[in-house]
Formats: sequence, structure tokens, C-alpha cells
Amino acid sequence: MDVLKRVPVREQDAKERAANFQEVCLGYNQEEAQAEASRCINCKNAQCVKGCPVAINIPGFVEKVKEGKIEEAYQIISQDSALPAVCGRVCPQESQCEGKCIRGIKGDPVSIGKLERFVADWAREKGIKPAGAAQKKGRSVAVIGSGPAGLTCAGDLAKMGYDVTIFEALHEPGGVLVYGIPEFRLPKEEVVAAEIENVKSLGVKIETNVVVGKSVTIDELIQEEGFDAVFIGSGAGLPKFMGIPGENANGVFSANEYLTRSNLMKAFEGGSQTPIMQSRKVAVVGGGNVAMDAARTALRLGAEVHIVYRRSEEELPARVEEVHHAKEEGIIFDLLTNPTEILADEKGWVTGMKCIRMELGEPDASGRRRPVEIPGSEFTMELDTVIMSLGTSPNPLISSTTEGLETNKWKCIVAQEENGQTSKAGVYAGGDAVTGAATVILAMGAGKSAAKGIDEYLSGR
Repeated sequence: MDVLKRVPVREQDAKERAANFQEVCLGYNQEEAQAEASRCINCKNAQCVKGCPVAINIPGFVEKVKEGKIEEAYQIISQDSALPAVCGRVCPQESQCEGKCIRGIKGDPVSIGKLERFVADWAREKGIKPAGAAQKKGRSVAVIGSGPAGLTCAGDLAKMGYDVTIFEALHEPGGVLVYGIPEFRLPKEEVVAAEIENVKSLGVKIETNVVVGKSVTIDELIQEEGFDAVFIGSGAGLPKFMGIPGENANGVFSANEYLTRSNLMKAFEGGSQTPIMQSRKVAVVGGGNVAMDAARTALRLGAEVHIVYRRSEEELPARVEEVHHAKEEGIIFDLLTNPTEILADEKGWVTGMKCIRMELGEPDASGRRRPVEIPGSEFTMELDTVIMSLGTSPNPLISSTTEGLETNKWKCIVAQEENGQTSKAGVYAGGDAVTGAATVILAMGAGKSAAKGIDEYLSGR
């Protein structure tokens, strides 16, 4: 075995998977996992842990995998992560734990994410659950939102002995894990539902169809329902648009809506009651992970799909793995291209999109080179569907119905980074509701920090 090369991960064939919604990556078996784990050099000053937003004891669990002690590996991971099977699939490990792996200086970094996925899947198949609290504290916490931030905060608080109730606005728990990430990247029943059951096994209660700000307010949760503290992990589900002519045409979707129809409401299944366009040619405007998810979903629904992005491939914010998979499946990348107008017929249905070619100029405030229009390079794409994937912001419903809760100019809740404390006593927040749209693992890190802050608050420390 060449210790400088990582053990390859089995995947569905690109042509086959482009026509189905089954999971693309097939993961490691135990033999492969142990071989990959044996590549870890178990360095004393483990940089991989510093790169993990939830600070999993990575050398500890990898060593147990190497020894074949998979249940012990799972319990080590579960001390710090409520969602290991999710993180093993969707975390940007290449820029976090694996990006700091010492083995990666000479050779490939250890495939930490795939090992985490293997351990979590093994534990699920064996019916192994995370360890709960030794004793209860007799205090209760309300958690708003059952996405990665909320589930993590709830799980950590339950392990500390608190009584936790999650309030979820939708009819199924999971937040972005169920409505935002496609089945072929993150199976809902097999993986997400099982992870949620693990959190519930710690004693966490989940109430769905509760829209905080309408069904009940945060002040009522504290003053009338008797909760001692509240964590807001309501995410960022309000989509952004370009503001160009024609965006109100029929056949223009936000990526949020398009993915929710498919992922949560099963529009991709035959006989589904949820309408979704059977498109012929689709343009997805944007270059992040959500854009890749929307494009790959549209492809599986039978369309020719184009990613339209105003910068070059080097600036694509999506994970390298997601771009690679999209290309393998046949997604067409129209880079250095920017829409200027959406065209529609007399009935208001999309027929095309006017675009202009771009070139990269001097760096802007983000440090990326600013795209500049090339005069005279205008052209028209013939389309019947446009999906806007330009990011999201928090819905202001909660902040507008909560007395004394400070927000910034983007309507994000203002909270302290180290513990999630907001301007309102006993109310904490984290994840996309605070930062705007970010990654699953960063939301989990915020939920973890807030759980610690709530414990300190309720313990009088």
C-alpha cells in the first residue's frame, strides 16, 4: 500500500447517477476504512482538530478505526458531533480538517470525512446510539429551528442534562438538511432521519408546524411556557435575486424553492402531488454549493443544464468535489458570463436570457478579482427555466416580533461569536440566522458554542 495515496472511494458511474436520485458516493467498507485510517501518522500536535469547527477528537477516532474498534470510534465522535453521518457527507473537509492534515504535506491528506461517514453509518446499521446525560438539571431550553445549528445545540444541551424542546416551522424536522441538500448527496430517510432520531434518543422533544413569531413568540416561550433560555437557529431561508428585468416571469425559481419542492416535497418521485417544471433547458445563476445542487437536480429531472457564473472556475465558491461531480454528469459551465435580462413570451413564460461576457479586473473587497463587462459581447441563451442561486438571508419574522433583539443591516441577529449571546437576556443565536448563509458544519459549531454559553448562563457562571 502506498501510504502517500488515499484509499479510493467508490462512486456510482456518472452516466447512471445522472438519471437517478440515489447517493453518488458509496463510501468505504470496513477493510477500506481501516486501510485509510492506517495512513494517519497520529501527530502529537494534531492540526486537523484545529481545522474542525466542532473540534472532534480526530486522531482518537481514526486510531480506533485503525484498530477495528468502530463502536469506540463512534462514541468519540459523538462526544462532539450530533450529526456525524451528515458531516461525513457534506462538510468541506478539504478546507477544514483535511486541509490542515500533516500527512497532506507529502501526499494526500487522510480522508477524514469518509472515515467519519463510515463510522456513523456502521453505528446506524448496528443500532448504536450516542451516550446521554447521567442526570437531569431540572432546567428547560427552547430551540428554534431543527437545522444543523438547532440539532447540535439541542443535542449538546441534552447531554448536559437540560430538558430541550425544538420548535420547527416546517412539517418535517431537519431544516436545510431536508429541504436544501439533494437526496443524491444526503439521503433523507436513511441518514438525516436517523441522525434526528439519535438526537431525540438523548431526550430532545421536537414540535413541528410551529412558526415562532406567529404561532408563539420568544417572549411567550419564556414568560408563559416557562423556558429558562432560548436558542435561535432558524437559518437563512429568504432568497436573493438580481433585480434584472424579467425576474417575475413564469419559470424563474429561487434555488431555495426549487430544491424544497424536490427534496422535502418529493417532486422528483413519480405521482408526486408537488408541481415542478419538467424543463427542457435550464440556467442556474450562481456558483456555490446550492447552485451545484440545483443544477444536478434539474439534470436528473431531464433537462440540459447550464451553470452561469460571472467569475472564472478558480473563483467558484462551490466545493471542488461538487464541481467535479457536476462536470462528470454533464452540467455545462458558462463562466465569465452575467445575465442582464430574462425574456418571456406573451403568456409570461421564460423563453431565454440575455447575457454579457465578463473579464476579471482588480480585486474587490472580498479579495477576488472583480468581474467587468466586455462591451459588445452580449448574447442570448434560449431557455425555459432560470434558477437563481445568489444566496439567502434570514427571515426577519423572529427578530421583528421579539422585543430587545438587536439585528444588523442585513437583518441578521447580532450575537457574540464565542457563546451566541444576543442583546436579550437568556436568548442565544447561531448559524445562518446570525452569519447569513454558510455551511452545515459552521452552523453546528455555532450551535455547540451557544450550548456552552447557555449552560454557563443557567449555571450562573
